Amino acid sequence: MQKIIKILTVPACLLILLSGCKKMLNVTPQSNITEQTYFKSEGDFDPYLTGIYPSMRTFANNITYGTERSEELIPALNSRFTTAWSQILSPSTGALNYNDWYKAIGNCNLLFDKIKGFSFSTAPDTKARILAETYALRAYFYFSLTRIIGDAPLMLQPVVDENVPLLARASAKDVMKQINSDLDSAILLFKSMSTFSVKTYPSKYRFAYGSVQALKADAKLWSAKVQGGGDADFNDAITAITEVEGSGLTLNADFGKVTPTRAASNTEVALAAFFLRDESGASSNYALNALPYLVGGAQGAVNIDSLPYVQTTTNGQGAYQISTQSRALFAGNTKDKRIPYTWVTQRNIDSRTKDTVNGISWITKYIGTKYADDRVSDNDIIMYRLADVFLMKAEAYAGLGNTTDAITYLNKVRARAGTGVYAGATDKPTVEMEVLNERGRELFFENKRWYDLVRFHTAGTINVYTYVPNLAGKTTPLYWPLNTTVLANNSKLTQTQGY
Repeated sequence: MQKIIKILTVPACLLILLSGCKKMLNVTPQSNITEQTYFKSEGDFDPYLTGIYPSMRTFANNITYGTERSEELIPALNSRFTTAWSQILSPSTGALNYNDWYKAIGNCNLLFDKIKGFSFSTAPDTKARILAETYALRAYFYFSLTRIIGDAPLMLQPVVDENVPLLARASAKDVMKQINSDLDSAILLFKSMSTFSVKTYPSKYRFAYGSVQALKADAKLWSAKVQGGGDADFNDAITAITEVEGSGLTLNADFGKVTPTRAASNTEVALAAFFLRDESGASSNYALNALPYLVGGAQGAVNIDSLPYVQTTTNGQGAYQISTQSRALFAGNTKDKRIPYTWVTQRNIDSRTKDTVNGISWITKYIGTKYADDRVSDNDIIMYRLADVFLMKAEAYAGLGNTTDAITYLNKVRARAGTGVYAGATDKPTVEMEVLNERGRELFFENKRWYDLVRFHTAGTINVYTYVPNLAGKTTPLYWPLNTTVLANNSKLTQTQGY
């Protein structure tokens, strides 16, 4: 690990979500101060845990890894894509510096280490919940990381001074074993609570039993397809999803309310990253890049009232639009109720012919909130919701060759979309392709597409090197390279295969 992980021992920066943190990160850590002044009472741990959640939000809000390498987006008024979109990656271009992931993991490790000495005699459920959430967070951080770089160092001990261990990359399968172990620990801890209920979601912005099971299903699908886990992992995914189905979630009747509705009151959402205007560090989400700006953009459009435009480029960058390929997924049913909440095509008057012509197809998935002064992209970013989980179950059943049940779960999602029951061929390859297509329609711009493509590519459903236009003719590996700085600071690391 790099020495930047030393900041784990600066407790105040991890406890609160205030703007002064950046300055504190530059202060030489004093681990003895941490030992002497913090983790001295039961009440110290919940604020510390709360301070880890912004890392979850940061990763959920980064579409470089979950979206940009997919086929979903093309440039609009300008381009704010990273080199991931162009598929030009090298150790010096677009490579991963994993510091933020290991800082987050290290925060979890430190909490585990410090909580051991506390019995929580007056609130044993509180200790169980704190530990459960921390295990879930560490699993999420490692799952995020291994989907990006594959093999990754397994750091499971706290870093409390400058003696930072240099670790080699563990195999992706070993990382997945740790993820599953952490998730199983979280599940058992939630179940051990005297107040446990499968249907309890104390906060949709923190891990709970249902959202841990959703993450477990996601991880099991990855290991089933990408790591060769096969039927056992598919069955584990189905079992986890059954638990999610029993956790009290229900689909929103109106797809148009899925992303605008705050997670706290959203019956479909199991877990989301919190965003709110003027909240430090969370004033806007990645959809900022997709909102068209008025002057030089939306101004003059015939259908301007239907465009999610902003007044200034401070609140909208006008950089992304939906790709032709993603729009084509809806071509089979133009009455799909999701279309108005996925994109809208700007229509302009041709100055020469005076005809109305189609322009940019703006994304309408996360259009933020329209305030008196301007629109702001402050929707909560959904990490897991019931429709996603239904499609995971369809994918798992299809992977097992049980296309009958796979289609049943496809139809649960199609019913709300108004596209009717699936009536296509029922052989395994066709149904698997339909599951991928349905995920493309239902979950467009929800930061999942690249990971979906990698799973279905590895399983042989698609060839991602022909499916994604910017990958055509390239041999860029599916995993990211490590940044040269990361390699320079740890002689035990090897570069990602293929770079």
